[in-house]
Amino acid sequence: MSNLVKRKVRDRQFKRRPLGLLLVVLAWSLAMGWLLALASNVQGATPISQVGTVDVVPQQYQLGQELYVENCSTCHIPIPPEVLPTQTWKNLLQDSQHYGAQLQPLIDPPRILVWRYLQTFSRPQRKDEETPYRVNNSRYFKALHPKVKLQRPVQINSCVSCHPSAADFNFRQLSPEMENSP
Repeated sequence: MSNLVKRKVRDRQFKRRPLGLLLVVLAWSLAMGWLLALASNVQGATPISQVGTVDVVPQQYQLGQELYVENCSTCHIPIPPEVLPTQTWKNLLQDSQHYGAQLQPLIDPPRILVWRYLQTFSRPQRKDEETPYRVNNSRYFKALHPKVKLQRPVQINSCVSCHPSAADFNFRQLSPEMENSP
């Protein structure tokens, strides 16, 4: 075989190698991207019907959420932290006079766990905004209920009329009337 023929064969093999390598790298990248997406998709791992609250709660905050629900549900339906600004939650955790009732304040470490949960899932407050003490004064509560005609006065235990599973800290499930409203 002549040198010219050998060189042509070698050139063809050399041209195929980068294409094959490129295909392997592409396949590997797609496979890794798909696996990473599966591993990091929290909502994909937790069906919405099992979330109950407004947001998916990562494991590091779940004990704080459980302590919050356990402590608040002794007197009323615990509300999702999203409906009040962070400053309101901070004030409520520090106040032993809770809406006219004398409370035994939480002590550390449960207080810290509850605070981390509330701080993470509550919303910021504007600098020019007055800190709401009641849910119906919260702009977040109003934003979450834009077309809902709320009964007056709004009371925490009245949440069940629209959210039948609110007592179980499930605010995603709505009553049939609310689901069918425009």
